[in-house]
Amino acid sequence: MHFASDNWAGTHPRIADNLTRHAQGFASAYGTSELDKAVEDRFSAIFEREVAVFFVATGTAANSLALASVAKAGGVSFCHADAHVNADEGGAPEFLTGATRLFGVEGAEGKIDPKALDKAIARFEPASPHHGRAMAVTVTQATEVGTVYSLDELDRLAAIAKSRDLPLHMDGARFANALVALDATPAEMTWKRGVDILSFGGTKNGCWCAEAIVFFNPEMAADLPFIRKRSAQLFSKSRFISAQLEAYLEDDLWLDLARHANSMADRLREGLAAKNTARLAWETTANEVFAVIEKSSADRAREKGAKFYDWQPPHGWLPLPNENETLVRLVTSFATSEDEVDQFIEVV
Repeated sequence: MHFASDNWAGTHPRIADNLTRHAQGFASAYGTSELDKAVEDRFSAIFEREVAVFFVATGTAANSLALASVAKAGGVSFCHADAHVNADEGGAPEFLTGATRLFGVEGAEGKIDPKALDKAIARFEPASPHHGRAMAVTVTQATEVGTVYSLDELDRLAAIAKSRDLPLHMDGARFANALVALDATPAEMTWKRGVDILSFGGTKNGCWCAEAIVFFNPEMAADLPFIRKRSAQLFSKSRFISAQLEAYLEDDLWLDLARHANSMADRLREGLAAKNTARLAWETTANEVFAVIEKSSADRAREKGAKFYDWQPPHGWLPLPNENETLVRLVTSFATSEDEVDQFIEVV
């Protein structure tokens, strides 16, 4: 009963097999092989336009280097207060962007509130050096609390960013889960909404170690090759990231894996909602489930082998659990089985 994180799941067999297949022989290094180029072309096909793609090892690297590509002296990037870049990346975005800052914006359901964003940006007068200057807006899709921005919500945030001439970045660590939840195309959820740069995640959805930074206007990526090298994210044997992504994207495997993870989360939500020892903390639509359960039930589940984390309540969330309860996060993955879900529900 593994619900600690989709990072705990292994590698999908088709991806592992493709790594083995490409382990033989020789290929040019540093992203110049035929496989690297083929996967880059595949990204352009998926997003229905020419894009610039840069492979990196981690989501933190993808987010940090994406923001570094648009960094300004005294720069401030605006994100949700609970966003991963703000709460869970150990200062890497600030470090790798040259000491720019993140400004957390409030909003219900883990989503940036448009009015709050507009007000936050207005605090930074472009001509004043004292407080810094607006640099970018970054959204997390799916969010850190398991919700998903609708296309209309992305439109509203993009309009605010564009009105201030700010690039819009999307942290897509769980990009595929959000995409299938919306039943949208990759283009519809990104550049057609005004997204300029995407951190495209594969690791949480069946890859071994594969993330990509996607620029929807390749001209914006002029500095990224140098930034990536300086940040020790240019792999000599980059074909092994490309090998993962080749299999991941082939025949829409990535979407099938995300649909499975989301469906397992639906099964988990439905089961927990029917229990009298647990309740859903809030509604989620991707592959993360947040529940309030009795501490005795949590202890019993762990004794039976369940893996999950107690969770800190997000900004502004009420009501808080009582002294006999705990808030937990449960994450499903491509490898989650119906039996695991049903066993956990029974134990709880």
